[in-house]
Amino acid sequence: MSRRKNRDAAWIICAILLCFSDWSAAQISYSVSEELDKGAVVGNLAKDLNIKLQELEQRSLRIVSGYSKRYLEANLRTGVLFVNERIDREELCPNSLKCSLNVEALLSHPMHLHRIEVNILDVNDNAPSFLEQNHVFNISESSSTGERYPLPTANDPDTGSNSVRSYKLSQNEYFSLDVQNSGEQSVSAELVLQKPLDREKQAVVKLILTAVDGGKPPKSGTSQIIVNVIDNNDNSPVFSKQLYKVRVNENISVGTNILKLDASDLDEGLHAEIMYSFMKRSNINTGDRFSIDSQSGEISVKAHLDHEENSAYELRVQATDKGFSPRSGFSKVLVEVVDINDNAPEISITSLMSPVKENAEIGTVVALVTVIDKDGGQNGLTNCKLTDSVPFKLKSNYKNYYSLVVDGLLDRESASHYNVTITATDEGTPPLSSTDVITVHISDVNDNAPRFSGTSIDVYVRENSPVREIIKTITADDADIDENAKLTYSLFDSSPKNLPISSVVNINSETGDIISLQSFNYEELKTFQFKVQATDSGVPPLSSNVTVNVFILDENDNSPGILAPYSDHGSVNSENIPYSAEAGYFVAKIRAVDADSGYNALLSYHISEPKGNNLFRIGTSTGEIRTKRRMSDNDQKTHPVVVLVSDNGEPSLSATVSIDVVVVESTGDIQTQFRHVPVKEENFSDLNLYLLISIVSVSVIFLLSFISLIAVKCHRTDSSFSRYSAPMITTHPDGSWSYSKSTQQYDVCFSSDTLKSDVVVFPASFPPVDAELISINEGDTFNRTQTLPNKDKVRTIRITNHLTLKKDGYIALT
Repeated sequence: MSRRKNRDAAWIICAILLCFSDWSAAQISYSVSEELDKGAVVGNLAKDLNIKLQELEQRSLRIVSGYSKRYLEANLRTGVLFVNERIDREELCPNSLKCSLNVEALLSHPMHLHRIEVNILDVNDNAPSFLEQNHVFNISESSSTGERYPLPTANDPDTGSNSVRSYKLSQNEYFSLDVQNSGEQSVSAELVLQKPLDREKQAVVKLILTAVDGGKPPKSGTSQIIVNVIDNNDNSPVFSKQLYKVRVNENISVGTNILKLDASDLDEGLHAEIMYSFMKRSNINTGDRFSIDSQSGEISVKAHLDHEENSAYELRVQATDKGFSPRSGFSKVLVEVVDINDNAPEISITSLMSPVKENAEIGTVVALVTVIDKDGGQNGLTNCKLTDSVPFKLKSNYKNYYSLVVDGLLDRESASHYNVTITATDEGTPPLSSTDVITVHISDVNDNAPRFSGTSIDVYVRENSPVREIIKTITADDADIDENAKLTYSLFDSSPKNLPISSVVNINSETGDIISLQSFNYEELKTFQFKVQATDSGVPPLSSNVTVNVFILDENDNSPGILAPYSDHGSVNSENIPYSAEAGYFVAKIRAVDADSGYNALLSYHISEPKGNNLFRIGTSTGEIRTKRRMSDNDQKTHPVVVLVSDNGEPSLSATVSIDVVVVESTGDIQTQFRHVPVKEENFSDLNLYLLISIVSVSVIFLLSFISLIAVKCHRTDSSFSRYSAPMITTHPDGSWSYSKSTQQYDVCFSSDTLKSDVVVFPASFPPVDAELISINEGDTFNRTQTLPNKDKVRTIRITNHLTLKKDGYIALT
């Protein structure tokens, strides 16, 4: 092919904007000449799409197509569409009157598609050519003037005005040229005998046939015509018709006869016997599709016919006699191939935007779908639809072009991909259809915050656990994937507020392991609270919190502590008892406390030395030492007693206290010993403060009750006292007395031999002898289950008597 030199001046730009209501799939049309140099401008996309230049780069304008070559590209800085590869119309659209490039301009954020149709205009870059460089005619010298002989036609790949428009014949004295124009693409010529031939004068006539196209400047091609002048054959065969027409279906079977030619010759003998054959024309070889019986003139189908490839065939036939100087007659056969619905629609998917973000808006374009049916007429009309229930739909854009758009909410966590089945059906009889399945993947966006298994998590940690120990692993789940599901953990907030959480525990930001930074002491810290936050790595990041409650579990790490007056470490205490003491005589009370809690603080008292002691016994829960029997003359005067106080922990811890019990002759020798325990003024404990407040409160209550009692007695009659029984005085084994009535009695006792006095309240329903002391120091325990009066009951007690001093130094409030 030859190219025109100054192509830049030849290209034509014609922009036609087709107005559609849906701007996301508009049709833009340009026209451009073929063979333009690379970089030649086709059109201004920015202007025609009404988009600012800076938006082209921001929205990543791309030109996409289904061709093997990237014929067109867009300049994002200037907004123009330009030629990227040389366009050869004859290569792109051979034997086609109309040629166009269909591409798509794709814009992102939001997604918009614009269809662009570029019509390729033909330029005269091809010269006409003949299939045969030499063509021979055998013409009798007796042929009459006016006889016609069809000439071979020339072929020009160009179309329109650039195709073959005329023929010329070289100068001669015998023949002229008759040019016939039967259509846009059909120009033929016939050789017409103008003067009788004389073989003796000129046996061979050589002519030059020139085919000329309509380009500017025009191009041409030539072929040599050789006319052999023959003798003694007066008549040429003549066909019954100058033009035969026949219609056949494109699915006609190979070998089927479609036409029988009929020609006759007025001569006799061999000069009347006729042979039929095809004439070669241009680049169309009719012998590839049809065959002719040389004897009968029957034309049959030799190969499969396709209406979509060629809707009609023009055959040139000749009938030649068998004379010594054969003569021929000529005719035309026009075979029209009738279309049938033998082609199913073809579905082409271009510009598939996969994956699609799960937060894509309804109407977002996912793919471009093109449906092509090679059949014509009604058989070529198609309908396209989706056969599955998916959140997408097909939207018709232009002719057989569709857009696959989002038609519902997408959720990657519910469906990570969709198989979309597209079905195209034509309107032929019977209708044909085809399907294509495309997979649309859904990409994740950070739309799910991390989730913990609950709103709070309880963690139990033993006290004295090692530092840097993992006490709990906190995990959260995120329904998203990849970076959106990559979690980091952090700590914040704590309770109590004065406890910096960063000094107590730490958390591994990747694994969620909570690590202790100190060894916990149950006696100092029983529980604390903080929050763990899980944050994903999405943009923007999402987070959620969980409250962690840490409970310190008590360990038996504290031995019992002996309370005053027997608390001096390493000292030996002594107590005096009379020789006349009866069995059960109260000797001393050992009081102890344990800083632990629960069973670890449940204390029991035992006499460890001397072994097998049969003189004293101790209450395992009260710590009261009493005599088991009366004294005898054989008993020693001084009895060393070692008391072992043990807790119920695992393993059990214990403490001991030594007491020397001295037997004296009479009770007069027994003096209540007040052991002075130095108290540091600066260490005045909270317990002493509570005890002082209690004593003052009881005193005030007593005074108020005493005044109230006097007032009541002054206003009551003698008969009113009949409802109450006589008062009763109870003597205890330890020598104390209690004053009671038939109504309820409550004793408030203060120990005279301790630094921290006991306050005991118990109802009269408990036997006074077995009554147990309830220590406000929380150190004493019960040896059996008892139901104490509730607070309300205690508050409503009316004290009806006064304080009395008992023998053992206790004060009783009755």
